[in-house]
Amino acid sequence: MTGRDVRVVYTKFDGSLHWHHTMQYLGEDEHGVWLGAPAGRVSQRGDEPPVIFRERTVQLFPVGVWWTASFNAAPGATEIYCDITSPPQWPEEDCVTMVDLDLDVLRLRANLQVMLVDEDEFAAHRVRYGYPQDVIRNAEQAAAWLQAAIGDGAEPFAGGYHLWLDKVR
Repeated sequence: MTGRDVRVVYTKFDGSLHWHHTMQYLGEDEHGVWLGAPAGRVSQRGDEPPVIFRERTVQLFPVGVWWTASFNAAPGATEIYCDITSPPQWPEEDCVTMVDLDLDVLRLRANLQVMLVDEDEFAAHRVRYGYPQDVIRNAEQAAAWLQAAIGDGAEPFAGGYHLWLDKVR
């Protein structure tokens, strides 16, 4: 049902709470499930103080892949922000969960530069949490695929996400 609240819960590999917030269900397409939130969305990392986001945002939760994507409206400096994660799971229709695996791929709005970030965090956490080899391989493959897809202008990164952002007002 469009418009229902969905709880988004990222954890770390040890199960500890990471980023979490509530968004509205917008719909689904060939890329996955789309959730949206207007400017002023509150998100929280673990039990740290809440953070308020200044721009409209949509998030994409694909099926069976090792990433999620956030698309931010202007004036946000980061247009696209992809978290490398375990494949998103839906334990309930109003909750999506996944394990954040540290690596992130983003595209800056000003110059369209595509960047891989947090490699140092990934290296530290693969030791700290003892990431299995298949998790390491899937995370690295997802990051490489995202860098190429975003850089090459593949959908939904080329602009298809604007349709979903327009639904959030």
